Amino acid sequence: MTKTKISRREREILDVLYQTGEASAQQVQELMPDPPSYSSVRALLARMIEKELVTHRQEGAKYVYQPAQAREQAQHSALSRMLKTFFDGSIAKAANALLGEKGEQLSDAELDALEEAIAKARAKKRAN
Repeated sequence: MTKTKISRREREILDVLYQTGEASAQQVQELMPDPPSYSSVRALLARMIEKELVTHRQEGAKYVYQPAQAREQAQHSALSRMLKTFFDGSIAKAANALLGEKGEQLSDAELDALEEAIAKARAKKRAN
């Protein structure tokens, strides 16, 4: 997948495709918030194919679209770019920024999950 900027509408389309797995242009339009016209959705999907954000196959007279990357892979790629851009590649700087800004909003379960992830990272590092 190329490193390219994704517009708000493209992000909305990707969100629909990640939720559904695959969809026709009409289905995408129906599931989008404040949807643009059908022809706009088709144009956006064509541009997203060029950007390698989605793939498609023909089923009868219509095309069915799906994300080019698994959601987890796309999240990892986006997070890596954000870390490099804003936090000098430092996970600790990013975590501190999030915890400083939103730490009081974390539930006990979220804090426990973070502690568990840190413990696993420490154990993995010690094993190497």
